[in-house]
Parts: sequence; structure tokens; C-alpha cells
Amino acid sequence: MTETSKATTAGTGTGTGPDPGTATGRGAGSPATSRRTLLLAAGAAGAAAVLNTACAGPSRTQTAPGHPSASPPPPPAPPGTGTTTAPACVLAVQAGAGPYYLDLDLVRSDITQGRSGVPLRLDLTVVRVPDGCRPLAAAGVEVWHADAAGHYSTGKDTFLRGTQITDHTGQCVFHTIVPGWYAGLAPHIHFKVRPDTHTETTSQFFFPENLLTRIYTHQPYARRTPPEHPNQHDSRYRTAAKTMTLPLTPHKNGYHATYTIGIT
Repeated sequence: MTETSKATTAGTGTGTGPDPGTATGRGAGSPATSRRTLLLAAGAAGAAAVLNTACAGPSRTQTAPGHPSASPPPPPAPPGTGTTTAPACVLAVQAGAGPYYLDLDLVRSDITQGRSGVPLRLDLTVVRVPDGCRPLAAAGVEVWHADAAGHYSTGKDTFLRGTQITDHTGQCVFHTIVPGWYAGLAPHIHFKVRPDTHTETTSQFFFPENLLTRIYTHQPYARRTPPEHPNQHDSRYRTAAKTMTLPLTPHKNGYHATYTIGIT
């Protein structure tokens, strides 16, 4: 399943996104006492004490068995191309969740679930911008996106969806793949940050276009004819790309991105 290309402004940011829609399929309307909710509630109770002793270090994540499916390594980008610089501490441009958001209780770091594609390691840090960009511990970070064929998981499928809880440095890690394209929209990864059980920030990450065009010449993406310009026809990308484009660097047989998500 894919999103439609219709866009609407959402949240308090300047970005736009597809119709938020109502969550449909498996997981919509999850009980309030889900595992994720309990983790957020427990984490919030001790977050202040944890932050008093916080220091830089590797993120601690809850991982699920498995690794991204093997895929031929993409060719390295020529010097000076294919990367961008992530903003150090700015507010995320808010956007709609799209019609294929599912409120699932899937606390896991590896979200590939057998989907093939170019591996992508996503290291995220959540910070409070109005509070001097203070790292935010015990926040729920949820991501979801399309597979290499441009399809979202629906019904009983749960591939390429998952949640992590930030550690004492505000960090969490996801292992996934570079998403495919669909419906004339710029390829993207949706994400939602829940600092507590009552508030949330929703947005999406984009990718450098020159890197996408290189990646899409390889399997499994090359099973379809890729668009010549996967980003340029999407108004959401034109509005938010400067802030929300992931800085990709080669990593093992795929790519790695480190990004700081600023929330209010």
C-alpha cells in the first residue's frame, strides 16, 4: 500500500505532508496500557534523576533478533556528493503522519523484518530546543516507511515499523533499509516522538537526491524504472529539505545517518 500525493499542512511547523488520515488496519486504537506506554511512563518518572548524571556514550537500545537483508553494496558517492550536514539543534519541521500510520506496540531496533534493500543505520538524538537543546531521556521514537517496492506494511504485516525509547543521552538506534519511491512523493521515513504519554511531534526524513538515483540503480529497487528526479516534484521536500534531509555516509554495505531531532 502507498500514500496518496495529496498534501496538507500539519502541526506548528512550516512543512506539509500527506493527509494525516485515520490509522487503519492492525494496531489502530491500541490499549493505553501498551508496552510502549508503560515504558514511557516508567522512564518519565526517573528521567530527571538520570539526566543529572548523563554523559556522552553509546546508545542503549532494545533490539530484536535479525539483521537487514543482504543487498549488493551501493557504489560509494563521488567526493563532495551524496551527503548533507544535519542541523545541530533546530526544531523538526512538523508534518502529517500519512494514511498508513499504525499505532503498534513494537519496541525494537531492527525493523527490517526480512525486507531487502540497502541497509541504513539511523542514529537519532532527541533534544528540547527551548531548554538549551537538552538531551531528552525516556522519549518514545517511532519510525515507519515504505519498502524497496514502495509498499507499506498493513493488516498482519509489520515490516519497517518500530519504536525505541531514548537512553540517558537522548539517543536511540534503528536498523532499516533505504525506502523506495511511490506516488510522485519524495522518498521519506516518517517518525513520531513522544516525550511523554500526552504529547507528540510528527515529521519525516528525506534523502539526498543524487544518492537516491545511485541507490535505485541496484536491486531490489531496479525491478522498477526509477524516477529521474525522485525528490523534485514533492512540495514537502522543497519546503523542509534543508532541515529534514538525512546526512548519509557509507557504512559497511549500506549507509549510516546521525540526526538530532529538536522538539519543543
